[in-house]
Amino acid sequence: MVNSSEKKTRNLNNTNIPLNPLLKNVIHIITGLLLFASTGLSAQQTAVIYGRIADEDQKSVANANISIIGSPGGTTSDKTGHFEIRVPAGKKITLSFSYIGFETENVDDSLAPGERKEMVQSLKRTATSLPSIEVKDQQLRTNTFNRIDTKAIMLIPSANAGIEDLIKTMPGVVSRNELSSQYSVRGGNYDENLVFVNDIEIYRPFLVRSGQQEGLSFLNPDLVSSIAFSAGGFDAKYGDKMSSVLDIKYKRPTEFAGSFELSLLGANAHLEGLIGKKFSYLAGVRYKSNSYFLKGLDTKGDYKPKYFDVQTLFNYEINKKWELSLLGTYSNNYYQLIPQTQETNFGTLGEAYKLTIYFDGQEVDKYQNWLGALTASWKPTPELRLKLTASAYQTFEQETYDISAEYWLAKLEVNQNSGGVGQVTEALGVGSYLDHARNYLNGTVFDIEHRGTNEKGISLTQWGVKYQHEFFHYVVNEWELLDSAGYSLPRPPDSLGSPNPQHDSLVLADFIKNKSQETSNRFSAFLQNTWTFRNEKNDISLTAGLRSMYWDYNGQFLLDPRVNLSFKPHWKREVVFRISGGYYSQPPTFREITDLRGNMVSDLKAQRALQAVVGSDLYFKGWGRPFKFVAEAYYKYITDLIPYTIDNLKIRYYGTNDAFGYATGIDFRVNGEFVKGVESWASLSFMKTQENINGDWIPRPTDQRVNLSIFFQDYIPHYPTWRMNLTLFYGTGLPFGPPNSPKNQQTLRMPPYRRVDIGLAKQIIGENTKFSKKNPFRVFHSMWISLEVFNLLQISNTVSYLWVTDVNSKQYAVPNYLTPRQFNIKLQATF
Repeated sequence: MVNSSEKKTRNLNNTNIPLNPLLKNVIHIITGLLLFASTGLSAQQTAVIYGRIADEDQKSVANANISIIGSPGGTTSDKTGHFEIRVPAGKKITLSFSYIGFETENVDDSLAPGERKEMVQSLKRTATSLPSIEVKDQQLRTNTFNRIDTKAIMLIPSANAGIEDLIKTMPGVVSRNELSSQYSVRGGNYDENLVFVNDIEIYRPFLVRSGQQEGLSFLNPDLVSSIAFSAGGFDAKYGDKMSSVLDIKYKRPTEFAGSFELSLLGANAHLEGLIGKKFSYLAGVRYKSNSYFLKGLDTKGDYKPKYFDVQTLFNYEINKKWELSLLGTYSNNYYQLIPQTQETNFGTLGEAYKLTIYFDGQEVDKYQNWLGALTASWKPTPELRLKLTASAYQTFEQETYDISAEYWLAKLEVNQNSGGVGQVTEALGVGSYLDHARNYLNGTVFDIEHRGTNEKGISLTQWGVKYQHEFFHYVVNEWELLDSAGYSLPRPPDSLGSPNPQHDSLVLADFIKNKSQETSNRFSAFLQNTWTFRNEKNDISLTAGLRSMYWDYNGQFLLDPRVNLSFKPHWKREVVFRISGGYYSQPPTFREITDLRGNMVSDLKAQRALQAVVGSDLYFKGWGRPFKFVAEAYYKYITDLIPYTIDNLKIRYYGTNDAFGYATGIDFRVNGEFVKGVESWASLSFMKTQENINGDWIPRPTDQRVNLSIFFQDYIPHYPTWRMNLTLFYGTGLPFGPPNSPKNQQTLRMPPYRRVDIGLAKQIIGENTKFSKKNPFRVFHSMWISLEVFNLLQISNTVSYLWVTDVNSKQYAVPNYLTPRQFNIKLQATF
């Protein structure tokens, strides 16, 4: 038999609570504050420096870093090497121009208020010129965000080849499933992470149970221009989640360009460019079918996954002050499995078992998503920027399966001297099960949001108000029939020899049938200000903000104050100290209000975390090359916790606020040129998270005590077009327990997660490649061919368990293993 999660029945009536007079007054106060903020603060004026960055041959240098020494401001050059940066006026400043493979150039200047100055800056190549990637901050960090260079996505070896694979190597981030783009951060679960694209919140599919079903992540790496990630302690302008923020910005094309990629796992391509001087377009299409990858799993059968999406971004500059932007996406993820057999060996050296299963039936899942967002931007003055965005998200998901199975559990010989090691010595039991599901979800989320910024001198004010309407219609019908040695489980009492035998009804081991609907409205607002103070001894940056939220489904109003302080002393060695904290509330979404029986719980409160984060950045040199060491310690005290269980990727909430808990830990990260001219990094995290339910302290499902991740790259000396890229992951085991058992019994530990992926790449076309005018390959800027080896060490990692029960109710935990060693060939090109 197969069970996956605990079950608990709860039935509560849905109620809507109207807006009360106190709430109206609060909203009026917040609105007044926002209007006051929009007028700005009186301070010194600014100026603008713009221009182009080129190398010694006057070729454009894209993605070069431009920063103001001693100031938090900074930017990067675009694809044509052009840049624009706002600087303080009326004082001497030092601009720093840097890029990997080039010498850093510092330029002093002083501009009058409102002045615009053009600059063409030339960078000299270092001795070793490499087509490398770089992962470093574009400025000295004055908040908890790490900025990541997008070129790292192209070279990191991964089955998904997405932005999330970079995030998984960041400190505090945990992922134990190479088939999925999901990750947990500092003790949170997958539902506690915020993802934004151009300030638009992104949602993931709701009914996905495993990495095989998930398909493509929303984020298209080909379209991305910048990546910023925070593992906690983020500002008030970021929404209502407790764990992390991934802030993505899509490209703003300045010329025609494109790319494509082909591999054994799928294909993708993108185009970008300008039409005239005011209209730009960006479009990407992706197709993925990892059936080749899934055939390595223990469950053998006919895998037919098909994942497809298309994304577009159009920008139109009406005039110098007005601009329109339209983002549109469509994705269709289809997963079909016709299982045939499964053979899994498990146990220890002293006690080994074998489970053999024969299947009949199939599973068919579909996930269709649409997103459209229209943004109008207005810049009435150089300091004031206003934006209004309207977006709509639609999802239709179905999960259907009818799978019957017959299994045989046996004990294996483990005596090395017997001559029959691994042979079956004893049959422990036989049985069967039948799984059925017809689950459907139709969801719509509509948003309209205003955001504004006002920048004057040492002060940057930001504010926003948002209205969100959501509708979810959920139909769940799933059950499981279990049989062991001819007995239905649960087993009815025996009545042999009785003249009046008892005729009990057939009882299903797990039966959920429900139809529910949620229609609700959310109102949120934020106001924050950043002050930057500089003198001869130090630089100080202070951000203070307030976030509010109201949800009419449960009638709860929330206020979350947050603060962030950074301090940079002018020491000989460059160091930045940071401290941040505040309240981080997570109002329930469709996932959390759906309990174990499929009911929607209307009076569920928001989970709230009081967080404190203390960290520092140390910049130093080793072997004459630049490095940075980052350390952050944190503590989160969480109230009104909603307990849950995790089976693979499926999170099942209890629908109650009957727990509280904490998460605490420390994260370390070092990045730099371990090999001259190329960037690598390593992250190490220690963490503990627990929850208290009915007086018992127990580990939370994400309690992974130690996590290590490494990204390392190298090249053949004097032949930098031959590259090697390697990722390594190690994480201690997560807690788990038998199905339907109390939470305080779910304290067993999975084996540690260990994985090494490696990629070997050769650049066959680069900036120094010469072609004749008639050669069709002359249009390409670069072309790489790669061989990737996934799970290099052939380690069997456990993602979840099948629970097999014999007629005597003895349970066996049979591990579901992830993918074995696999190979992939990839061709990438840009033009």
